[in-house]
Amino acid sequence: MHKGPRLRRIPCVLMRGGTSRGPFFLEEDLPRDPALRDKLLLRIMGSPHQLQIDGIGGANSLTSKVAIVSRASVPEADVDYLFAQVSVEKASVDTGPNCGNMLSAVAPFAIESGLVEAIAGETTVRIYNRNTGSLVEAVVQTPDGVIEYDGNAVIDGVPGAAAPIRLSFGDAAGSKTGALFPTGMRSELIDGVEVTLVDYAMPMVLIDAQSVGVDGAEDAATLNADADLFDRLEPIRIEAGRRMGLGDVTGRVIPKIGVVSRPRRGGTITSRYFVPDSCHRAHSATGALCVAAAVRSVGTVANKAAGAQQGDAVSQSQVVIEHPGGRIDIDMELGGDGAIKRAAFVRTARRIFEGNVIVPADLLGPA
Repeated sequence: MHKGPRLRRIPCVLMRGGTSRGPFFLEEDLPRDPALRDKLLLRIMGSPHQLQIDGIGGANSLTSKVAIVSRASVPEADVDYLFAQVSVEKASVDTGPNCGNMLSAVAPFAIESGLVEAIAGETTVRIYNRNTGSLVEAVVQTPDGVIEYDGNAVIDGVPGAAAPIRLSFGDAAGSKTGALFPTGMRSELIDGVEVTLVDYAMPMVLIDAQSVGVDGAEDAATLNADADLFDRLEPIRIEAGRRMGLGDVTGRVIPKIGVVSRPRRGGTITSRYFVPDSCHRAHSATGALCVAAAVRSVGTVANKAAGAQQGDAVSQSQVVIEHPGGRIDIDMELGGDGAIKRAAFVRTARRIFEGNVIVPADLLGPA
């Protein structure tokens, strides 16, 4: 009698982190070999397929993300976090970038997985981000030593309210390139377009909206329908990656693109964040940190778009970024020389589902 393939069950928790969603795994439950791990993640998410119909992905880059958590590998941290962006329509898994939205769910997951002991009131979890080699502090609400998901914090792009999770970044400059401004310049030309190449939590190329023929306040659907815009942006992004020391970034998701313009709704700046082959329906959290860092740096494209070219404006601590889904507030601690000492923002998270994802046993490698 023919027997079907052996199956394995892998413990998994589906969580929303900020404006993103995806499965969270303990690293010990996945193959140690990166190639086997990535092959498994593609099967779990159902990629490559535009609907991810044979997996648990959400058929969108914002819901095709994976978080892998483990005990800390460095003494300064409590846990390690590795983020994986799983392509929807390509057989590609990218662990190059970080994701600040998914990061917001790491501390609750770590506590509920027994990796970190909660204390009554609030618990601070020190997270080592293996994608960027940086440390992040997450402060979560733990009344009676138990994670609290309900609360009054509201973030644009997510319905309802939830308990606040404060993320604080202290060493985010040069996350992938080693320098806040990898080329040493705050403004330069690529294909005749003025750009700023900046790396704070996320390497980005920032472009003034009008220089690529858009207003900058369009919704994501309008920008995604503009094929000419993407034809203009991608060569700039590829050259930006080369100049930033990232090599040939064709087919990779970093650097990201930020198309910036003046604020319209009382904020500091308007930003449209590209991921990079579509416009984000809200805004990446790490991308918001990068835009904010550029806003507070004289001479950048973002600084000019915000109208903050004078020293007194640069010294302000809060940056409010307007995006298609609303706004995101970034608190920045600046030194006397204007250097960024720390940046923080508030996100929320929710534990949605827990159980096992079922995969063919041979995807896990030799027993």
